[in-house]
Amino acid sequence: MSKRATKAAEAFLEAHGIGKIPVDVERLARKAGALLRRQEFEDGDVSGILLREDGRPPIIGVNASQAGVRQRFTIAHELGHLALHPGRLVILDRPMRVNARDSISATATSREEIEANTFAADILMPERLVRAHLQTLPERFRRDSDASTEWLANEFNVSIAAMGFRLMNLGVTT
Repeated sequence: MSKRATKAAEAFLEAHGIGKIPVDVERLARKAGALLRRQEFEDGDVSGILLREDGRPPIIGVNASQAGVRQRFTIAHELGHLALHPGRLVILDRPMRVNARDSISATATSREEIEANTFAADILMPERLVRAHLQTLPERFRRDSDASTEWLANEFNVSIAAMGFRLMNLGVTT
């Protein structure tokens, strides 16, 4: 995990007054000055893209054909790139900076992708709120890690897989 990304995410949430779940990541993107655009991408492996052009608001493009929880993670991931990474300069008809989330970046093999994934997890599942909600779990869920993961995923509006990874990364479960 990236401490830099975690600190940036915590500061981002605090700066924008976000303290309850599920985090309204679309509102957060708007507060950060980004425009959201949803559409089905020709390359189905691409989850999202961040476009930045000098003098214009950044645009977060989201693959509309993917599940809602995946779209939420993609928006948070692209916000991580916006907060942490300058992007790669691409010249179409004018220069702009681009970060994209696809099946390769989802494997988190580069420092930037690891940081963006960490940022997204910290935005959507803030440690303080995950731990607080764990304490309020009904007894029947506390005895069953799969059930508690599913319950928390539903509460935070994230995928079961994302919550499972988050709980492991926080050292709450194995």
